[in-house]
Amino acid sequence: MEETVVKETVKSLPRIGSKAPQFEAVTSHGILRLSDYEGSWVILFSHPADFTPVCTTEFIGFQEIYPQLREMNVELLGLSVDSVSSHIAWVRNIEEKFGVKIEFPIIADLNKDVAQLYGMIMPEESSTETSRAVFVIDDKQIVRAVIYYPLTTGRNMDEILRLVKALQTTDQHGIATPANWREGDKVIVPTPATTEVAEERMKDDSVECIDWYFCKKQL
Repeated sequence: MEETVVKETVKSLPRIGSKAPQFEAVTSHGILRLSDYEGSWVILFSHPADFTPVCTTEFIGFQEIYPQLREMNVELLGLSVDSVSSHIAWVRNIEEKFGVKIEFPIIADLNKDVAQLYGMIMPEESSTETSRAVFVIDDKQIVRAVIYYPLTTGRNMDEILRLVKALQTTDQHGIATPANWREGDKVIVPTPATTEVAEERMKDDSVECIDWYFCKKQL
């Protein structure tokens, strides 16, 4: 019975390429729905608890990249199982103690409704706190990337920025991005689907080919 339950739970979790599960939730900015963000990209992320040191560093980090994200048409939406009052008090504390004003909303998921919907709770690690999950949702409300971090490890904001930029660049130009890619670096040209196209690719001076399947170009 236990094995069946686990399989059913995993099956229900959002997958890359699937429609992001819709929800309505109480937040530090009032009641919000995921559908309110349609037309914008969204980074939905969870943290274990308010008034904890690692989470505090993360919220400061997310706020620091928030202006850059908004320039990229990306909104931030945090979540934990704390109350709205706790969120408000914590945000005020961060501003008072660290001089950083948190401008994005935080979901108060007391009943764990959204956390369960998105698989943000790892019972083997903690049954009472949400993990450090990150869901990148595009402007069509499709899940494009999912990252999980353990409770002990804070997230890398540069990587989150890089990931979103890579996804948006891929959408815009129909390419892929190599390991450690950053804006301005060469991108990967899609692998040829036929022998004829492979032959043509090797003669194309606009791309840099190591072999027929491995070609880069500058955008």
